[in-house]
Amino acid sequence: MAPVSSELGVVVLGLLGLLIGSFLNVVVYRLPKMLERQWAAECAGLGGQELPEQAAFNLMVPRSRCPHCGHAIAWYENIPVVSYLVLRGRCSACKAAIGWRYPMVELVSGALFVYCAQQWGIGVSALVWCAFSCVLLALALIDWDTTLLPDDLTLPLLWLGLVAAALQWTPVGLHTALWGAVAGYLSLWSIYWVFKLVTGKEGMGYGDFKLFAALGAWFGWQALIPIILLASVIGAIVGIAMKFSVGLREGGYIPFGPFLAGGGFVALVAGPASLRQWIGL
Repeated sequence: MAPVSSELGVVVLGLLGLLIGSFLNVVVYRLPKMLERQWAAECAGLGGQELPEQAAFNLMVPRSRCPHCGHAIAWYENIPVVSYLVLRGRCSACKAAIGWRYPMVELVSGALFVYCAQQWGIGVSALVWCAFSCVLLALALIDWDTTLLPDDLTLPLLWLGLVAAALQWTPVGLHTALWGAVAGYLSLWSIYWVFKLVTGKEGMGYGDFKLFAALGAWFGWQALIPIILLASVIGAIVGIAMKFSVGLREGGYIPFGPFLAGGGFVALVAGPASLRQWIGL
């Protein structure tokens, strides 16, 4: 483990992680809706129709509001974790319950930032792994909620992994990262088409290919087999638990992206070298 260059730096990075986690909650909620608006506008344009003008809606505007009463959330009500505890998990206006996932995402994000700081010290490597963690966490939550893995996140994650490898910000060389991305995409793409030709059904989406390619870019082609095995095991455990708790979606479908992300987080903690040892490389 690399020595921590500054305890204060670790604390600052942890606080930054909490703030980023608060923003990730916004991304997880708004990005799918932004994409739906974009798709609706594109479909209307192809059909020669005009949609009625809508108010601006992006990651910055409008201000966050209570979904129950429309109360505009003040800055002091949006302090990560602290505001949730002070408000006792309820809206200050209508007293409706605030979902526990909001502070949980903030805490997980903060913990990931602290881990990266402790593992790589305060520097560029820690920051790029913090970025990896944020995007992977957002992708897992969006896919779980909507079964979407947006290109707006998967493709930047892929390219950042390749750039980080080229600049030696990660322990994976560019050659290994490049072939990791290629192998990650083509492996799931091949499984998709074999499954579709045999059953006539689609077993996964193209977003899964891109996410697996991104993980290959960050950890190298040698890590792909352990990651996919970990994802399958995690998915099987969660699927069985949900089946017995009657928590499956209609049709029994569970998105695979969150479990790929889970495999990616295990790889983050274990490291590429440990993953290679698991499969004897």
